[in-house]
Amino acid sequence: MNLKNVWNLGVKELRGLWRDWIMLALIVYSFSLSIYTSSTAMPEALNKAAIAIVDEDQSHLSSRIALAFYPPWFLEPRMITTNEMDNRMDAGLDTFALNIPPDFERDVLAGRTPAIQLNVDATRMSQAFTGSGYIQQIVSGEVSEYVAGHRAETALPVGLALRARYNPSLDPAWFGAINSVIESITMLSLVLTGAALIREKEHGTVEHLLVMPVTAAEIVLSKIWSMGLVVLLGSSFALIVVVQGLLEVPVQGSVPLFLIGVVLMVFAMTALGIFMATVAGSMPQFALLMMLVLLPLQVLSGGMTPRESMPDFIQTIMLAAPNTHFITLSQGVLFRGAGLETVWPQLFALVVIGSVLFWLALRRFREFMK
Repeated sequence: MNLKNVWNLGVKELRGLWRDWIMLALIVYSFSLSIYTSSTAMPEALNKAAIAIVDEDQSHLSSRIALAFYPPWFLEPRMITTNEMDNRMDAGLDTFALNIPPDFERDVLAGRTPAIQLNVDATRMSQAFTGSGYIQQIVSGEVSEYVAGHRAETALPVGLALRARYNPSLDPAWFGAINSVIESITMLSLVLTGAALIREKEHGTVEHLLVMPVTAAEIVLSKIWSMGLVVLLGSSFALIVVVQGLLEVPVQGSVPLFLIGVVLMVFAMTALGIFMATVAGSMPQFALLMMLVLLPLQVLSGGMTPRESMPDFIQTIMLAAPNTHFITLSQGVLFRGAGLETVWPQLFALVVIGSVLFWLALRRFREFMK
């Protein structure tokens, strides 16, 4: 193997990527705007939900309930009439519409259990389920305090001391930002190497490589190190500038240790991308094949849901996927501050899986070149 050939071929790949504006735009978007929007655009917690109140009681208790809804969970409640409630809900102006019936305060003080109607726009799924629970707690709390005549904490027979570790504010943006970086690394490692080889076939430059004094291993390694370098630089920018700088997500562990894991992950996924590109005949076929491979890797590897909640059969199969070990490593280092003594099994697994995928890709590429 001639390392000079590996270097020159890799530089050629970088020059070809520099002229591909669409691919460059995808790289910039994946490591910047995509991470920011995925961590902030759809929060799991209730945020600025639109609520309207129909106060048919006009009592002191109904006023207390109306004043209990305030930012950042809700927008300032809009007082409307019964005739406006359905029209505003149909127009999508309100997510919640609370209808307080007449004589509500009198019935409460008399010991009866009057009902309050809550209309929910269930098409807004990110807020409908969580917001309805919030509203029930707020209304129940205000009614209980009004009847008791004072604010007091309920004495429970068991005291639960809650301590949220690694994310004390329970901010979903922390998890979303890190998970988006992991997904971008996985996707671009496949796309860049696969598109580089597909581009060679579509432009007819594969035949030029076949008549050059280079080996299949040199060609494969050149694509791996060049495209891997792009992903490594992009992930470093995303973690340091976007996650730590713009989103202000604290990183507990060692960034260099995480980047070592990124290098091994990129090595494995770029080899897989070359293997898939030799199977596909064109870019549309490669895109369809990538959907069949990428979605299970992201969904079943523990990035979206814990692996412990999956069937044992799926957990065993996904041990052969590099994503499973990389996600465990990334969450351990970035969230919990794990060191090398904790994540070395994941690093070793990435080395083994990457070596196997590289051997398969090289063998397939040699058959492809014949």
